[in-house]
Amino acid sequence: MLRDELITVFGGSGFVGRHVVRALAKAGYRVRVASRRPHLAQDLRVMGVVGQVQLVQTNIRVPSSVERAVEGASGVVNLVGVLAEGGRQNFASLHAAGAEAIAKAAATAGINRVIQVSAIGASAESASRYAQSKAQGESAVMAAVPTATVLRPSIIFGTDDGFFNMFGSMARFAPSLPLFGGGKSRFQPVFAGDVAAAVLAAFEDNAARGETYELGGPGVYSFKELMQFILDETDRPRFLVPLPYSIGMVMGMMFEMLAILPFVQPMLTRDQMIQLQSDNVVSDDAKGLADLGITPETVEAIVPTYLGRYRRHGQFHEKSEA
Repeated sequence: MLRDELITVFGGSGFVGRHVVRALAKAGYRVRVASRRPHLAQDLRVMGVVGQVQLVQTNIRVPSSVERAVEGASGVVNLVGVLAEGGRQNFASLHAAGAEAIAKAAATAGINRVIQVSAIGASAESASRYAQSKAQGESAVMAAVPTATVLRPSIIFGTDDGFFNMFGSMARFAPSLPLFGGGKSRFQPVFAGDVAAAVLAAFEDNAARGETYELGGPGVYSFKELMQFILDETDRPRFLVPLPYSIGMVMGMMFEMLAILPFVQPMLTRDQMIQLQSDNVVSDDAKGLADLGITPETVEAIVPTYLGRYRRHGQFHEKSEA
């Protein structure tokens, strides 16, 4: 049964956004997806009954566009973000100014339920511009809507993710995979479906108002362990080559230069290399998925279901025995 509440999801056509839209629609909410290119997200309509999921063209750099997107809504989710900058799509305009515009529009419309999806490591003191901009966005949202909830996920995995798929694809052609800094950095990957469940839970749990949650899965892995897991699942024996961060910075600069070309996305940036030098795990004293009543999925249960496409002899071929 459909509820009366309408929730506007900014960035709902993206990787995580699709999971969020599905979770909200399944829970009976009416969902308005605010996207720069709604014509590329028509498949979202089938995630609900007829008319349950709406698509609206929105540019978060245009205040009037944001105001129209939140009109009549009782809740707002902000998922807008980029991992690498390009033209006007930069960290400052999207993560900081964009989040502020969305929160102010929500406040003006009388909306007190705002979910800001940020990232573990967000900090004004970070050397990473990505992390700085995420922290600025959090501060702006909380200033405008004190009852907002901030969700900080670690790296997010799922069928269309940009981490396991990127390295799985790379392993098809490259004779080796890099271990920047020796591959010692630690990660706590979280399933996109669990992030979506956290968004839904944050809306429905009054105790989540004004709180910040760090979202991580049940396992903590070193970068090296994740690379080896990918090679094992794709049945591709490759060398894992330790490289100093300084080499990674040079590689990042080269990829950034290539990204000047139209439609080219950098595989690695210098800012990402800075982020890689710090662990990306849930803090010991942070509230997390358990506080939202969510038992997270494991990497081992989900990732093999889509890494098979990169397997040496095809996705239906059995893995070689070690």
